[in-house]
Parts: sequence; structure tokens; C-alpha cells
Amino acid sequence: MSVACYVRVSSRRQKDDSQRAEIQKWLNTMGIDPKSVEWYADKESGKTLKRPEFERLQRDIFDGKVRTVVCWKLDRLSRRLRDGVNLLADWCERGLKIVVITQQIELNGPVGRMIAAVLLGLAEIELEYRAERQAAGIEVAKRKGVYKGRQRGTTKGKPDRAMKLAARGLRVSEIAQALGTSERTIHRYLRTHH
Repeated sequence: MSVACYVRVSSRRQKDDSQRAEIQKWLNTMGIDPKSVEWYADKESGKTLKRPEFERLQRDIFDGKVRTVVCWKLDRLSRRLRDGVNLLADWCERGLKIVVITQQIELNGPVGRMIAAVLLGLAEIELEYRAERQAAGIEVAKRKGVYKGRQRGTTKGKPDRAMKLAARGLRVSEIAQALGTSERTIHRYLRTHH
């Protein structure tokens, strides 16, 4: 293996089919042998680098198995400017080539690091704007008396399902992953429903 293809969506409900299709089209165009390609796919937020498949990718890079990393968009790697710049600087120093399909760029060397810093900065700004727009929308809805917030006692996950999975012997981290909630939430479910 020498080409790593990384795809990421933010939640379990989302699909990465379109990212995979675009990357596969690029692989075909470049005539890359499928045997030299390894796919890594996460269903986690880009706000953290602690994602199972991303960590596997990092290990494979460290072990020298990867020469090229291909992703659909730069923000699939990281939504945080500092994390992303540090990550790409490290990869460029290791001699990796980073290919970003939608932005039609290849990053390597000092110029690649500079371009990546600009693009990641824009991704972080967009994330902050989105949070500001959401907060402003909630504020307007509250003034109109429309928004009440999440009612106390309601849950995003399914406490009963968490109890069943715990009874089967699954660890808290496994239950959290299965239900798409945090480990803290699972601990709360298990405390309050015991």
C-alpha cells in the first residue's frame, strides 16, 4: 500500500458515498492500482484528531506504508486551523504528497504548507460563522417565543438501548459509538436507569 484515501462524515446518519465516488474517479484517472490503495473512513467530528480511522492512518504514515494521502476536501482532515496546519506540516516534512480532490490541489513542501494554512483557516472561519448564525437564529426564535430549547429529561440517544447493550457486556465506549452519543451521556444513562 502507498496511497491512503481518507473520507469523513460528521455523524452516523451521514453517508460518505459522494466523497468515495469523487476520490475513486481521481484514482481511475491517475491509473492507480487498486491494490496499492487503502481506504480510511470515519464518522466523527472534524473538531478533533482523535478518530479511530484517522489514528490508523497516522500509524500507517508513521510506519512508512503511505506515500500519498488523498481526501475529498481539506476540512475532512481537520476543522481546526492549528491541528490542520501542524498535521500537514508534519506530513509535508515526512515527504508525503497530499491530494485534495475538490480544491484540485496537491500539497507538498513549503508552498503546500502555506496553501493548506490558508484553506484550513477558511474552514475554521466557516465553522465559527455557522455557530454564530445558529446562535443568532435561536436568539430570534426565543424573542418570538417559538424556541423553547431541548426539554429537560429528553435525550438524543436511547437509554433503554444503552441498558440492553450494557447487559450484553459492551463497554461504555462501544455503546457510545453504537448510539452516536458521548461516553459521558452513556454513563448518565446507566446511572439514572439502573
